[in-house]
Amino acid sequence: MTPLSKNARIAGFFYLLLAIVGPVRLMYIPTKLFVTGDATATAANIATHEWLFRMGIASDLLTALLGIAVGLTLYRLFKDVDKNLAILMIILGALMVTPIYFINTLNDAGALTFASGANFLSAFDKPQHDDMVMLFLRLHHYGVVVNEIFWGLWLFPLAALIIKSRFLPKFLGWWLVLNGFAYLALSYTGLMLPQYEDTLSNYAFPFQFGEVAFMLWILILGAKEKTTSALVS
Repeated sequence: MTPLSKNARIAGFFYLLLAIVGPVRLMYIPTKLFVTGDATATAANIATHEWLFRMGIASDLLTALLGIAVGLTLYRLFKDVDKNLAILMIILGALMVTPIYFINTLNDAGALTFASGANFLSAFDKPQHDDMVMLFLRLHHYGVVVNEIFWGLWLFPLAALIIKSRFLPKFLGWWLVLNGFAYLALSYTGLMLPQYEDTLSNYAFPFQFGEVAFMLWILILGAKEKTTSALVS
């Protein structure tokens, strides 16, 4: 295994961990605990399954750390292709995303505090507790929507690096360009036209497999550097 291929597989490994941990709070927890339009049921589910909700908070924190690991390993893989693009990639994909993840966990902590009915919240009655739970969950969702901006933007320098490199197929780069535009569209819709967010998500879903394809490629196949003779021919 060449050093280049080894670096690619290390990046792919951390990317795979990110793909496993990231959806826990993003998709799994909401489907298990949240009831659309029912604050009372949602608050009750969180209070009953507090450990599961806390697992979601922990998964967000771990996702943030894995995002840094992915950024650093991809930087090591692509720095010789174009150092400026590689720096831009890690700024947008790690340094901008990670703080939002950490801050956003405070919204879940607020929701959990109200759902558990802490003693110091005795000034609030039960319906107010439930409404505050929904408020904090909504704020968490908007944190995700804001992060989608950077989930999209970092893919553009990454795509350019793939296209410029001689060790990965260009179609992966172009697929990531579409993936990036999909995230930006979802973020814009979530902020400006939230009533269409779910509908757009269904249309954008196929384009978001660009990251999956890239992750699996570098994890399984690594990166193959073309020889000088191959380039001349």
